[in-house]
Amino acid sequence: MDVAFTGEVWHWDGGPPPFYFVTVPDDESRHLHAVVAAVTYGWGMVPIRARIGGTEWETALTPQDGRYLLPLKVAVCRAEGVEVGDHVTVELSVDDGRWR
Repeated sequence: MDVAFTGEVWHWDGGPPPFYFVTVPDDESRHLHAVVAAVTYGWGMVPIRARIGGTEWETALTPQDGRYLLPLKVAVCRAEGVEVGDHVTVELSVDDGRWR
């Protein structure tokens, strides 16, 4: 399943390393709910491949309050010149095992 959306980058101050996220909007989160049962692991995490600009990486979406959070690696933020408060366009594909 492929999903694309635009969201704002935000920072969570919950630990020593910086943690940056983009919240997956409600509509896209509902679409993801329909397929996650087949791919989710531990605590509802959903393995995905994400892309912002020319940077692609593998990670997992974290469920929160009926939506999902996309973690942004510091390397992704640096490569794409992304900062807190920026709006980014994200493309993601749920890992159903086909691309491993």
